[in-house]
Amino acid sequence: MDPRLEKYAKLLISVGINAQPGQTLVIRCPVDKAPFARMLVSEAYRVGVRDVVMWWGDQFISRETVLHAADEVFDTYRPWKADEMNTLAREGAAFLSIDSSDPDGMAGIDHSRMIRQSRVFGPAVKEYRELQMADKVQWCIAALPEKNWAKKMFPGVPEEVAEAKLMDAICATMRITADNDPVEAWRAHNAALNERKAKLTAFNFKSLHYVNSLGTDLVIELPEGHYWDGGNSVSAKGIPFNANMPTEEIFTAPKRDGVNGRVVSTKPFDVGGVIIPRFAFTFRDGRIVGVEAKDPRHRELLEAEIALDEGASYLGEVALVPYDSPISKMDVLFYDTLFDENASCHLAFGASYPNVRGGADMTEDQRKAAGLNQSITHEDFMVGSRNLSIVGTTHDGREIPVFVDGNFAF
Repeated sequence: MDPRLEKYAKLLISVGINAQPGQTLVIRCPVDKAPFARMLVSEAYRVGVRDVVMWWGDQFISRETVLHAADEVFDTYRPWKADEMNTLAREGAAFLSIDSSDPDGMAGIDHSRMIRQSRVFGPAVKEYRELQMADKVQWCIAALPEKNWAKKMFPGVPEEVAEAKLMDAICATMRITADNDPVEAWRAHNAALNERKAKLTAFNFKSLHYVNSLGTDLVIELPEGHYWDGGNSVSAKGIPFNANMPTEEIFTAPKRDGVNGRVVSTKPFDVGGVIIPRFAFTFRDGRIVGVEAKDPRHRELLEAEIALDEGASYLGEVALVPYDSPISKMDVLFYDTLFDENASCHLAFGASYPNVRGGADMTEDQRKAAGLNQSITHEDFMVGSRNLSIVGTTHDGREIPVFVDGNFAF
């Protein structure tokens, strides 16, 4: 077994999820990555967790279910499964997810079945999702190599070579080397992100104007009292954790009805196992009113995604990532949002994180009044480019460069 995996397991338990003595830890992991899951379980008990709940997954079974299960299956969600998720979150459990899947593993299936499943799943686990998005519980998503994913990233080489190259790439994004302490490396990284997000919050921008040579010309208003987040978050009990590993982003929430213009994607977008290479959205008063894609099937898939519920056609996240971020400099396409979003500025349609003062404790009506979007979905898509310009306008009319030529101006 790769000796770096031990460092990886310790990093995820101590920095990613930051499991606490006496706490319940939920681990979601593919069955074929059981050896790594066992390392996580051992490390979690070493730091004193109360118990570990395992949720096993298998992409093959998920695909077979969508292809062959009875049609009515996709219009219901078992109450006992939803109750488990909601109850564990309510009781303060921490949730660690390991992603290791084939980017094309769900290609060619009936996408409408997955949409129907999402429509019943989202409301059923609403309490869990709200506690997670408000950072009231610790949660973390990380990844391990998968053979088909590796072959897609590194075609033309033997399978074992491709998997080794993907493992090297993941370790690089996670700041894991043969002779370093990745925990210390991440503490320094989080400190740098915290410094930059404090600067952005202090500007108190009224709006951001995005422009690049691909056709993006978009103005995004920001709600009153917004703040920027990124790096490590802090749970309701004051426990720091990193929700995404890796992460290079600093993000906030847009004003729901304050987005106007056109934005062009810059990296492939995965919709239910279908890779859409390039598309564009047009916004009017916050809502997506136009969808462009070269392939009509891709446009139809995007239109279905933004029609999942009323809030799916509005933005829920604005994230800044410099073009020269470490992941971008690797010059590889991961075909996985966890990584590709950290190589590029990105936006997300769907639910907002409660990035306004007091937002985590607001009711749904209060969040809506504060300008935050609500939805059962949240999908990131990449918009950063080498010549992206972002200009922030303050409430007193000053214009301050935020990004010049794809990178932070300060």
